[in-house]
Amino acid sequence: MSRAALLVLADGRFPAGGHAHSGGAEAAVKAGRITGASSLEEFCRGRLHTAGLVSASLAAAAVLGVNPMELDAAADARTPSPALRVAARKLGRQLMRAARATWPSVELDALAREFPKGAHQPVVLGVTARVAGLDAVDAAHCAAYESVSGPASATVRLLSLDPFDATAVLARLAPELDRVADQAVEAAGRVVDHGVDALPSASAPLLEIGAELHAAWPVRLFAS
Repeated sequence: MSRAALLVLADGRFPAGGHAHSGGAEAAVKAGRITGASSLEEFCRGRLHTAGLVSASLAAAAVLGVNPMELDAAADARTPSPALRVAARKLGRQLMRAARATWPSVELDALAREFPKGAHQPVVLGVTARVAGLDAVDAAHCAAYESVSGPASATVRLLSLDPFDATAVLARLAPELDRVADQAVEAAGRVVDHGVDALPSASAPLLEIGAELHAAWPVRLFAS
């Protein structure tokens, strides 16, 4: 197992397309729900314990060998917003391109054939983590971190927020991120025994509503 592979996969410079997405932060800024570091922290905390937990659980389950087709269908069922489903598959497709170039494998090739239009990003993340020699908790940490680092990075650009303040938000959330990753691994274990219905289905209605509004904007800085 290579811990360095986790650093590569979680690095914001890994060409997986995340820089073009705000994780709902752009819509939240426009709605006045994010105005600075304090409200960014609350937004990220809510996202971590809802969308972040679901994504981390999907990724961990994929590492444990749960059928990607079943996981992708479960991800669809837990993503009511069509705009968010489109974004998740775009991100999955981009991650697949980067993963196949970085860790060539028969398994990733097969997943790409099964999902020519892209699987949900957390599913691709989990399979990529396994191919890279990582375990379920690594994938869960990566997914959970992405759920908050994307909005934090986007808010720096959207509000000209001090990057030091945004990074401090992520540091304060670190203990909660660890807990969410542990919860995700526990959920993934239940999925192995009882099927994908055991996955968390924590919802964030404002993220879903914001995504649909954001998708209709004629001009926007981020894709989602």
